[in-house]
Amino acid sequence: MTDSPTILEPGSLDGKVALVTGSSRGIGADTVRYLAEAGANVVINYRNKAPRAEKLAAELREKGVQALVVGADLTDPISVGGMIAQIEQLFRKLDILVLNASGGMESGMAEDYALQLNRDAQLRVLGAALPLMPPGSRVVFVTSHQAHFIRTTPTMPEYEPVALSKRAGEDALRERIPALTEAGVEFVVVSGDMIEGTITATLLERANPGALSYRREEAGRLYNVAEFAAEVARAAVEPIPEDNTRLVGDTSSFVAE
Repeated sequence: MTDSPTILEPGSLDGKVALVTGSSRGIGADTVRYLAEAGANVVINYRNKAPRAEKLAAELREKGVQALVVGADLTDPISVGGMIAQIEQLFRKLDILVLNASGGMESGMAEDYALQLNRDAQLRVLGAALPLMPPGSRVVFVTSHQAHFIRTTPTMPEYEPVALSKRAGEDALRERIPALTEAGVEFVVVSGDMIEGTITATLLERANPGALSYRREEAGRLYNVAEFAAEVARAAVEPIPEDNTRLVGDTSSFVAE
């Protein structure tokens, strides 16, 4: 692992606590790394990649922050409750919640798994975490342009069930904005294009050969994992746009509602 570029001001998150769901690898891992480099104590959540999560935690502890590793299946209420209980026991609070974990293209899952994970689990994690979040804290929901714009711009058939479930999750979370605002908790959606090097992009390319290169040509360029994670990390601290939406990369191919 080479030294990553400085994304957030060192020390700017000293004393803060951040949970990034699905952070043992990919966008989540880089996001949690950037937050830790800014001084935040972090919670690394994984579903089944314990060694990878522990390795990342060891790396981040060398930067002088605390790193709690918690395995939790976000579709399981008991598992989520246990994760939040561990955060409360160690840190007593949560300042940044990044809802990054998603899925739905995995094989062998229940028919409604995408909706369970991309909508129901997002609400569950937020609901469980909210009592630990003081005024001034922030929730970041990570999604894709293909999901964010799904109601007006069709996507690949292979991705449509995931896109619809992620948009359902975004809508359900947006309905919580008034209650979050009342509690002093900020909320922002970060939407990005297909991301080079992600599992989703790999699975889409396998199901629809040429999809990635076509989208790359259409968009001009696609962000890689580290670049998009940097935008997610910035979204955790930078001013929130009026519509609570941070669009990353080209959106000229998508029709806004």
